[in-house]
Amino acid sequence: MNKSGGELMGGPDKSNQRGSHQKQASKDAGEKPEACNNPIKKESWMTVLTLAYQSLGVVYGDLSTSPLYVYKSAFAEDIHHSDTNEEIFGVLSFIFWTLTLIPLLKYVFIVLRADDNGEGGTFALYSLLCRHARVSSLPNCQLHDEELSAYKKDDISSIDRNESSSLKLTLERHKTLHKVLLILALIGTCMVIGDGVLTPAISVFSAVSGLELSLTTSREHHQYIELPVACVILILLFALQHYGTHRVGFLFAPIVVTWLLCISAIGLYNITHWNPHVYQALSPYYMYKFLRKTQRGGWMSLGGTLLCMTGSEAMFADLGHFSQRSIQIAFSFVVYPSLILAYMGQAAYLSKHHSLQSDYRIGFYVSVPESIRWPVLAIAILAAVVGSQAVITGTFSIIKQCSALGCFPRVRIVHTSSKRHGQIYIPEINWILMLLCLAVTIGFRDTKRLGNASGLAVITVMLVTTCLMSLVIVLCWKKSVILAIVFIFFFGSIEALYFSASLIKFREGAWVPIALSFIFLMVMYVWHYGTRKKYEFDVQNKVPINWLLDLSPNLGIVRVRGIGLIQTELVSGIPAIFSHFVTNLPAFHQVLVFLCIKFVPVPHVRSEERFLVGRIGPKEYHIYRCIARYGYRDNHKDEVEFEKDLVCSIAEFIRSEKPDYNNAPEHDEDEENLTVVGSFSTNRGVRLSEEGETASEITSTSELQRVDSSEKPRKRVRFVVPETPRIEREAQEELHELMEARESGMVFILGHSYVRAKSGSSFIKKLAINCGYDFLRRNSRAPTYAISVPHASTLEVGMVYHV
Repeated sequence: MNKSGGELMGGPDKSNQRGSHQKQASKDAGEKPEACNNPIKKESWMTVLTLAYQSLGVVYGDLSTSPLYVYKSAFAEDIHHSDTNEEIFGVLSFIFWTLTLIPLLKYVFIVLRADDNGEGGTFALYSLLCRHARVSSLPNCQLHDEELSAYKKDDISSIDRNESSSLKLTLERHKTLHKVLLILALIGTCMVIGDGVLTPAISVFSAVSGLELSLTTSREHHQYIELPVACVILILLFALQHYGTHRVGFLFAPIVVTWLLCISAIGLYNITHWNPHVYQALSPYYMYKFLRKTQRGGWMSLGGTLLCMTGSEAMFADLGHFSQRSIQIAFSFVVYPSLILAYMGQAAYLSKHHSLQSDYRIGFYVSVPESIRWPVLAIAILAAVVGSQAVITGTFSIIKQCSALGCFPRVRIVHTSSKRHGQIYIPEINWILMLLCLAVTIGFRDTKRLGNASGLAVITVMLVTTCLMSLVIVLCWKKSVILAIVFIFFFGSIEALYFSASLIKFREGAWVPIALSFIFLMVMYVWHYGTRKKYEFDVQNKVPINWLLDLSPNLGIVRVRGIGLIQTELVSGIPAIFSHFVTNLPAFHQVLVFLCIKFVPVPHVRSEERFLVGRIGPKEYHIYRCIARYGYRDNHKDEVEFEKDLVCSIAEFIRSEKPDYNNAPEHDEDEENLTVVGSFSTNRGVRLSEEGETASEITSTSELQRVDSSEKPRKRVRFVVPETPRIEREAQEELHELMEARESGMVFILGHSYVRAKSGSSFIKKLAINCGYDFLRRNSRAPTYAISVPHASTLEVGMVYHV
């Protein structure tokens, strides 16, 4: 007779008793500073300098290429270069103070301190606010989530300022403010996506525009050369995205450093050779003279001037890949001085050259010595590609965050590097960005309208950041409301000035980011609205746990071998989809697991805090609830690792469960008895060992071995149990039951929902649900994408939701 079954094996004790991870997490969270204080981690100077060097290629590619098109955009049409030089010096003064006040003062010294456990960006600020005031858009939040070590919520007993408490209560009390805050974050996100379309277009097109001076052809033929070259570069840029940047990423920093050294050297040469006194134009007085002379034209030209800070938001958005200090050092000591020298050099050259053939020649390449224009052109194109690559990758990242937080349809996310976190590729978004980028490049064909479009996207994101930061100052930093008002008034007034100058160019290109953002905003909000309505339907129609406990063989219910995994978004109760399944097919597996894969408003969840596991009903029912928690920047594992983690988390729960809870009465809110269990990768607690041996090859080393007469070869499953106090006999038998079920296989029971607006709904709701949400659902990835479930192990149950 062949032998088959599982073994309980002893090993080193690497786990604690039930709830120990939870208590330790709470302890760690209590010992660490608040999330918003963000002390700079103690790092060696060598590490900081290395990160600062690497950040040049990832963070500052877009910002460093802005000298290619700022002067050209500012002098496109609204103002003209005159012999008095008041225009060129006024624009230089605006550029200097804009770079000093917004990127340097606002972002480097203030906004970078508002990171979310090391992560930055619009959604980082939003999730930070969600944790300090109950305004989260995630429907299935739990009190257990607030005990995560990454949550770092303020101590309830701490004395808050009256202003902070009153503002918090106001936000929590009014649901309309929740929607306003969400829409504000979504607008910033949509503008970032729009920037992902416009930045590659204007950067590459401006870099290629150097051909207008390097070639001897007439101006009429320039577009016939520049446009195809720019389009070819853009197509190659997007076509190579699926290979990732890890293979050529080491070249990014040298390219940007070379470019910064190049523009600095050219700037110094122009200053010393043409106008050493150009530094006088840094005085704010020249801004006054500029506006006094140009008046409305000067105000409208600010829409081109603001492009000097394009890419500043990347310092905050890419904070998770580097450290706060490294980004501060890179900008303050390398990028900022290089950009100032570059702009001063261009102004010095233009101040001595007034007889240019036409305004279109007021740009970067006209100030480059003719003997080195071709090498500079090559370096500029490479730098533009690097800057565009960073923006595209950032767009992928923020869409992934939106999808994780339920604000964007599910898309396929490909991780292009197994070693470097955060390098992802989204095929659908990549090709959409490419088509839109080519459309605006071919449609506009000049820097002027591309600059108008890009400028509005850039300044809108900055305004959103300013608004969210003012709330962070009060709610997170516990500062006075007056300080927040000063912050939003000072920086908001500067950005509002630029915003008005960009918005006035609506018909001249600024409509593009508005149109793109409106489309993406509608997609995001309709998806979020439909998802939330679907969850509310699940909550209202969930089945009481007593219904499941009343099921018995006398009612015709059959338990089949294996593990049945019911995926649901509920964290309590039984989903209606399961009752619908059992009513039509009265059978389910010997081990039943209600799995909820949820996202929490933190960037990362530690592996030892990944799972919440609990029991539904008595032990003999073998029914469990398992909640897998992920942060909005976490990577999902493949199905093999996920299955191992899931089974091990249940086994660890069985092993460490206290006897007091065995006969505890069950309630509808069963999540109160959930236990925090680490994942399989932490190597703590019970570990899973699977071998592909036949049943006849397995020998018994345990007195708890089960004998099976089956002759079919199958995988051997064992649990490696740490040395702990004696395991109860009931727990040992339950572990054997789980091992046998694992050997028989795992089946995923998924709900295939058809969401429809209920009768009597308004026309707008029917349009949003029946048309918008249904279209997005049918064209998005299935809910199984997070765990890559094999189709052979999937059972879908259809059900109509009337919301």
